Amino acid sequence: RRFIILWISLNKFLSVNMMRVLPAARALAFAKPAQRNVAFTALRMMSSAAPSVKPTNPEFSSGPCKKRPGYDVSTLDSRTLGRSHRSKIGKERLGLAIDETKRLLKIPDDYLVGIVPASDTGAYEMAMWNVLGARNVDICHWESFGKGWFADAVSHLNLRDSVEVNEHTAEYGELPDLSKTNPDHDICFTFNGTTSGVRVQRGADFISDDRTGLTLCDATSACFAMDMPWEKLDITTYSWQKVLGGEGAHGILVLSPRAVERLESYTPENRPLPKIFRLTKKGKLEAGIFKGATINTPSMLAVEDYIDALQWTDSLGGVDALIKMSEDNLGVLEKFVDENDWIDFLAKDPATRSSTSVCLTLDLTADQIKKFVSLLESEDVAYDIGGYRDAPPSIRIWCGSTVEKADLEALCPWLTWAYEEAKSS
Repeated sequence: RRFIILWISLNKFLSVNMMRVLPAARALAFAKPAQRNVAFTALRMMSSAAPSVKPTNPEFSSGPCKKRPGYDVSTLDSRTLGRSHRSKIGKERLGLAIDETKRLLKIPDDYLVGIVPASDTGAYEMAMWNVLGARNVDICHWESFGKGWFADAVSHLNLRDSVEVNEHTAEYGELPDLSKTNPDHDICFTFNGTTSGVRVQRGADFISDDRTGLTLCDATSACFAMDMPWEKLDITTYSWQKVLGGEGAHGILVLSPRAVERLESYTPENRPLPKIFRLTKKGKLEAGIFKGATINTPSMLAVEDYIDALQWTDSLGGVDALIKMSEDNLGVLEKFVDENDWIDFLAKDPATRSSTSVCLTLDLTADQIKKFVSLLESEDVAYDIGGYRDAPPSIRIWCGSTVEKADLEALCPWLTWAYEEAKSS
């Protein structure tokens, strides 16, 4: 008897819902393209059931970024824990991190690599405070961090009191005309705008091989994910917590021979430097920094975490494999955007579209985007994908190599579901 009652109820349910769906389906089949889009949207909204498959890992944050696949903190080398970073083993592990960084990133032999305090921010500020002021400066920015470097140069270093400071800027989603930079000036720029999803074009050809000024490149979301034209870069900085999914608080500083020459020949007037910014002593480079003798005490656990990420990189075949993985991840979202007219890239030009910090605009209001983001987080589908606070209303999905392609593919249907839910509200 219960079976018969259940059977009758099921048939009634199917009859009612088929009466709702079939007219819309017939209209969809014979409608003009514009009408078909409307009809299809109506059909979709009748059935807003959440997708059945979720990403295995919902971590898509643009910093700190997801750990590598298979990461297990218990497998890290713990011999340095509780030991001095000045001990023999401490120096060896710091030296290994430096040497492997240089090898895997294919940094020229005559360049120096050092571990410095305060993540990428500390590394870049250290460079600015030590070398800027010797000649005129061109500062290029198209997102929040580059804008911050400009503000610091003008308001804190007061460079306009002694040299010319030129600002080359563009709105979020665009790249300024970098050809207007002067090769006789020092040039400050971000290789990849983490908060706008816009990068410089491959090869950075706007930088002259015959330049007399230095280039200062913030590459925090580019190193290990994009080809770095080292011959164009005099000072490069990045942090462990971006592309490799490492821990925060430590930065990497890469110096060309020309950068070392500037450090040893130029001392800014009336510019006291805090201890953690000092790269020279009595007019000579503090060479120990580039051999593992850090300025202050590093976290040896974070160092081991970084070494683990470097070993993972090596096991995959090096940085070229990581670049391909990131570009393949971007390809998943490019396909999705092509198939849906309610979502688009913030970056206007595909040639300058980031493959790591992918920023996307939606056909939603700012409040609806907040709901969109909240829905995905509440479903444990995607964490921390809201656009940066200074960016236009948008979302930002990390597509670096530690994120698995299958997780992005599983995420896409959920983006559609969250859009329909937020739009209908």
